[in-house]
Amino acid sequence: MSSGSQIAILGVPIDLGAGRRGVDMGPSAIRYAGLSRRLSELGYQVVDFGNLAVPMVETTPPPPPDSRLRYLEPIADMCGRLARQVVDIVQQGMLPLILGGDHSLTIGSASGSARQRRLGLIWIDAHADFNDEHTTPSGNIHGMPLAVLTGRGHPMLTGFAGRIPAFDPVHVVLIAVRDLDTLEREALRASPITVFTMHEIDRCGMATVMERALAIATTGTEGFHLSFDLDVVDPREAPGVGTPVSSGVSARESHLAMELIAESGALRSLDVVEVNPILDERNATAQLAVDLVLSALGKRIL
Repeated sequence: MSSGSQIAILGVPIDLGAGRRGVDMGPSAIRYAGLSRRLSELGYQVVDFGNLAVPMVETTPPPPPDSRLRYLEPIADMCGRLARQVVDIVQQGMLPLILGGDHSLTIGSASGSARQRRLGLIWIDAHADFNDEHTTPSGNIHGMPLAVLTGRGHPMLTGFAGRIPAFDPVHVVLIAVRDLDTLEREALRASPITVFTMHEIDRCGMATVMERALAIATTGTEGFHLSFDLDVVDPREAPGVGTPVSSGVSARESHLAMELIAESGALRSLDVVEVNPILDERNATAQLAVDLVLSALGKRIL
């Protein structure tokens, strides 16, 4: 097992950071797919803390049409409360498993996990999420969390780890990216973050990429936080995601990545985000999310 025998589940049904509705139902879909039961069968003690209280679009004043940081205030409030709850979970000796919701929540989940320890960060995603208010074409904050966590973002979002940046970029790895905005690409090229695009996965294989990524995230750290966006998987196998992008990794490649993470013994916290049941087929994407979480937490074929 990756980090003790207790898992703390916390849902964050937020979709204010996204441009498409539906990912707020992701935590329910993942739970419905049997997450707690299957973690218990794997030998973990599971405590489900329910969902963090988050505002709905219907009850939140809309941002201006030209906003570069849509719903900044409620998202910042959510991330601050989430970070504090994750700190409490870590202090109780449990591994935080956060269910999303859109990817803006990782500003809070990863910051809370890194509040009292120095962690690496592995970000598995079709998108870099490396925009800020100056580069974003949409103003959607789910396209900004990696930039925020590495010190580039609005001051209402950057301080939840008690330091800026929350993660030293030299210990941050982005894996399987394949859809970048123009200015975001330029910012990423100028960053010390290590990036393995789909090109590297196709050329070198997932095993080689993950071995390199794990070395980067664990050297000089106390372990790492994993953020897994289901849109990294090809939409033919994971149709129910917030922002699908064709030509993604296969479900089997994703399992291999998670199995290697489990073998590292260095996983300290994780979030699974952007499951959109509205677009799914018979809850297949949420079921895949559960299967991948189990692989990351030690489930083996033999």
